[in-house]
Formats: sequence, structure tokens, C-alpha cells
Amino acid sequence: MELLPLLQLAAPVMLRATGYTLFFAVSAMVLGLALGTLVALLRVLRVPVLAQLARLYVSIFRGTPLLVQVFIVYYGLPSIGIEFSPVTAGILALTLNVAAYLSESLRGAVSGIGQGQWLAGTSLGLTHVQTLRYVVAPQALRTAVPSLSNSLISLIKDTSLVSVIAVTELMLATKELISTTFQPFPLYLAAAGVYWVLSLLFEQVQRVLEKRLAFPG
Repeated sequence: MELLPLLQLAAPVMLRATGYTLFFAVSAMVLGLALGTLVALLRVLRVPVLAQLARLYVSIFRGTPLLVQVFIVYYGLPSIGIEFSPVTAGILALTLNVAAYLSESLRGAVSGIGQGQWLAGTSLGLTHVQTLRYVVAPQALRTAVPSLSNSLISLIKDTSLVSVIAVTELMLATKELISTTFQPFPLYLAAAGVYWVLSLLFEQVQRVLEKRLAFPG
């Protein structure tokens, strides 16, 4: 099959699958950011017992492959009576994975704020939690933007792993097209191009956020 007819055939399928990829990435990023923030807070505030559990969670999900985590959520949990649809399982696995990395980015950003800022909050009569919320967190968020953005870009590529549980995102759609057209090289290149374009778009968003949140002067 010639290249142009092949791409015309593949374009609608790959475009629809790209929508699924974005859905997975954005959903997991939003949920992961919420969970990651909670985990980071538990560790920063050193909440008894919960801080240790949060540390264990981060260690497990950063120390094991995402593919294994996807298999455990989709194939392993049903053996103990917990079952999810492929889409839900995919989002859950991606969320749990990215939250572990995001929590470390946020915790690192908070740790990077000088002790003087905490003392300044205390001198104003703020509690430890209030100082974190009103003084430290806004500054930490600014410094964490590049790391958070990199996690989202990585997450876009990681969505390809949910194809193993029959979710028709970009990678699985590409494999299905190859099985009918027998043209792996141009189709894999096309898929790589889509991932690259998505990454470039989110890099632009990252630059805009960095400029808007940059420290004055």
C-alpha cells in the first residue's frame, strides 16, 4: 500500500485513539496531582503513622514497573474480589504511579524553601499548617512547575502501556492497523510522531506556566 492512502486510512483511527490517550493522561494527571499533594502533605507535616504509610506507598510505586502495576490492578485485584473495567483500571494504575512521582516533586519543592520563610510565618502568628498554605506552598508550586510538567509529558508516553489490557489508545490502535495493513514501519513512525507532537504541545504549556508563575525580577 502506498504511503498517502495508508495514512488516509490510518488517520481517523489514530486521531480517535489519540483522544483516548489524552483522556487517560489528563485524567490520571488531575487525579494523580490531588493524590500526590495529599501524600506530600502527609510527609511534610510528618503525620504519625500516615507519613510512614505514604513513604512506603511512594517507595513501592516508584520502585516497581508501571506495566506490573497495570497487571496487578486489572488482573490481580479480581482474585480478591475487586474488579475494574479496562478504562478504570488503566486510569487507576496511571494515577497511582504518577502520584508517587508528583508527591516527591512537591515535597522536594517544599523542602527547597528556606527555613526563613517558615520563621517568617511563625513571626506573623501563623500556625505551621497556615505557614505551609499561605507562605511556603505558593513559592514551592512555582519551583515545582517544570517537574510537574515533565511528569505529564512522561505520562502521555506511559499511556501506551494500558494497551496490554485491551484499551484502544494510540499504541493499540496502531497495532490493530498494522495487523490489517502489514505496514509496521510507517505506522509506528506515525504513532511516534503523534506522541512527539503531544509532548511539544505540553512543553509549550509548561513554558507559559513557568513565565506566569515566575518570581518577579
